[in-house]
Amino acid sequence: MSELIVWKNQEMSKLRRDLDRLINRCWDDLGMNLFLGEVTQDISVEIFETKDALTVRAELLDTNPKDLDISLSQDKLIIKGRRHEEIVRDGSYYNRVERRLASFSQSIQLPFRVRVEDIRATFKQGVLDIVLPKWRPKKRRFIKVEVI
Repeated sequence: MSELIVWKNQEMSKLRRDLDRLINRCWDDLGMNLFLGEVTQDISVEIFETKDALTVRAELLDTNPKDLDISLSQDKLIIKGRRHEEIVRDGSYYNRVERRLASFSQSIQLPFRVRVEDIRATFKQGVLDIVLPKWRPKKRRFIKVEVI
């Protein structure tokens, strides 16, 4: 009896990115540039949930934090940015520098409401962490009625 293996979207995206990098390296080694101008890419995102918050982690190597645009639209978190890649080739008789600009965008459907005013984003060593605290309704407050 055969067994089915569930593939998650993250695994497929990572496989596609790895294959793109491999093909680009092959073309680069031949001295050809597969892409001209700007390239749009997906980013790898991990999502962790605790009882109090949702944490979104994205690996954004070769990205300047100033080139990031993070927004929240209703129940979607949107991460956009630009990645600057610079490839330096050294040879016996020449030096060559290639520069590539790639934009990326990722939209994440949030499973619950969040406290917008308490959202925190940090960027350290190429890793973006966004903490989205869960919205909790305030506890009911009972009002005692005075009899006059």
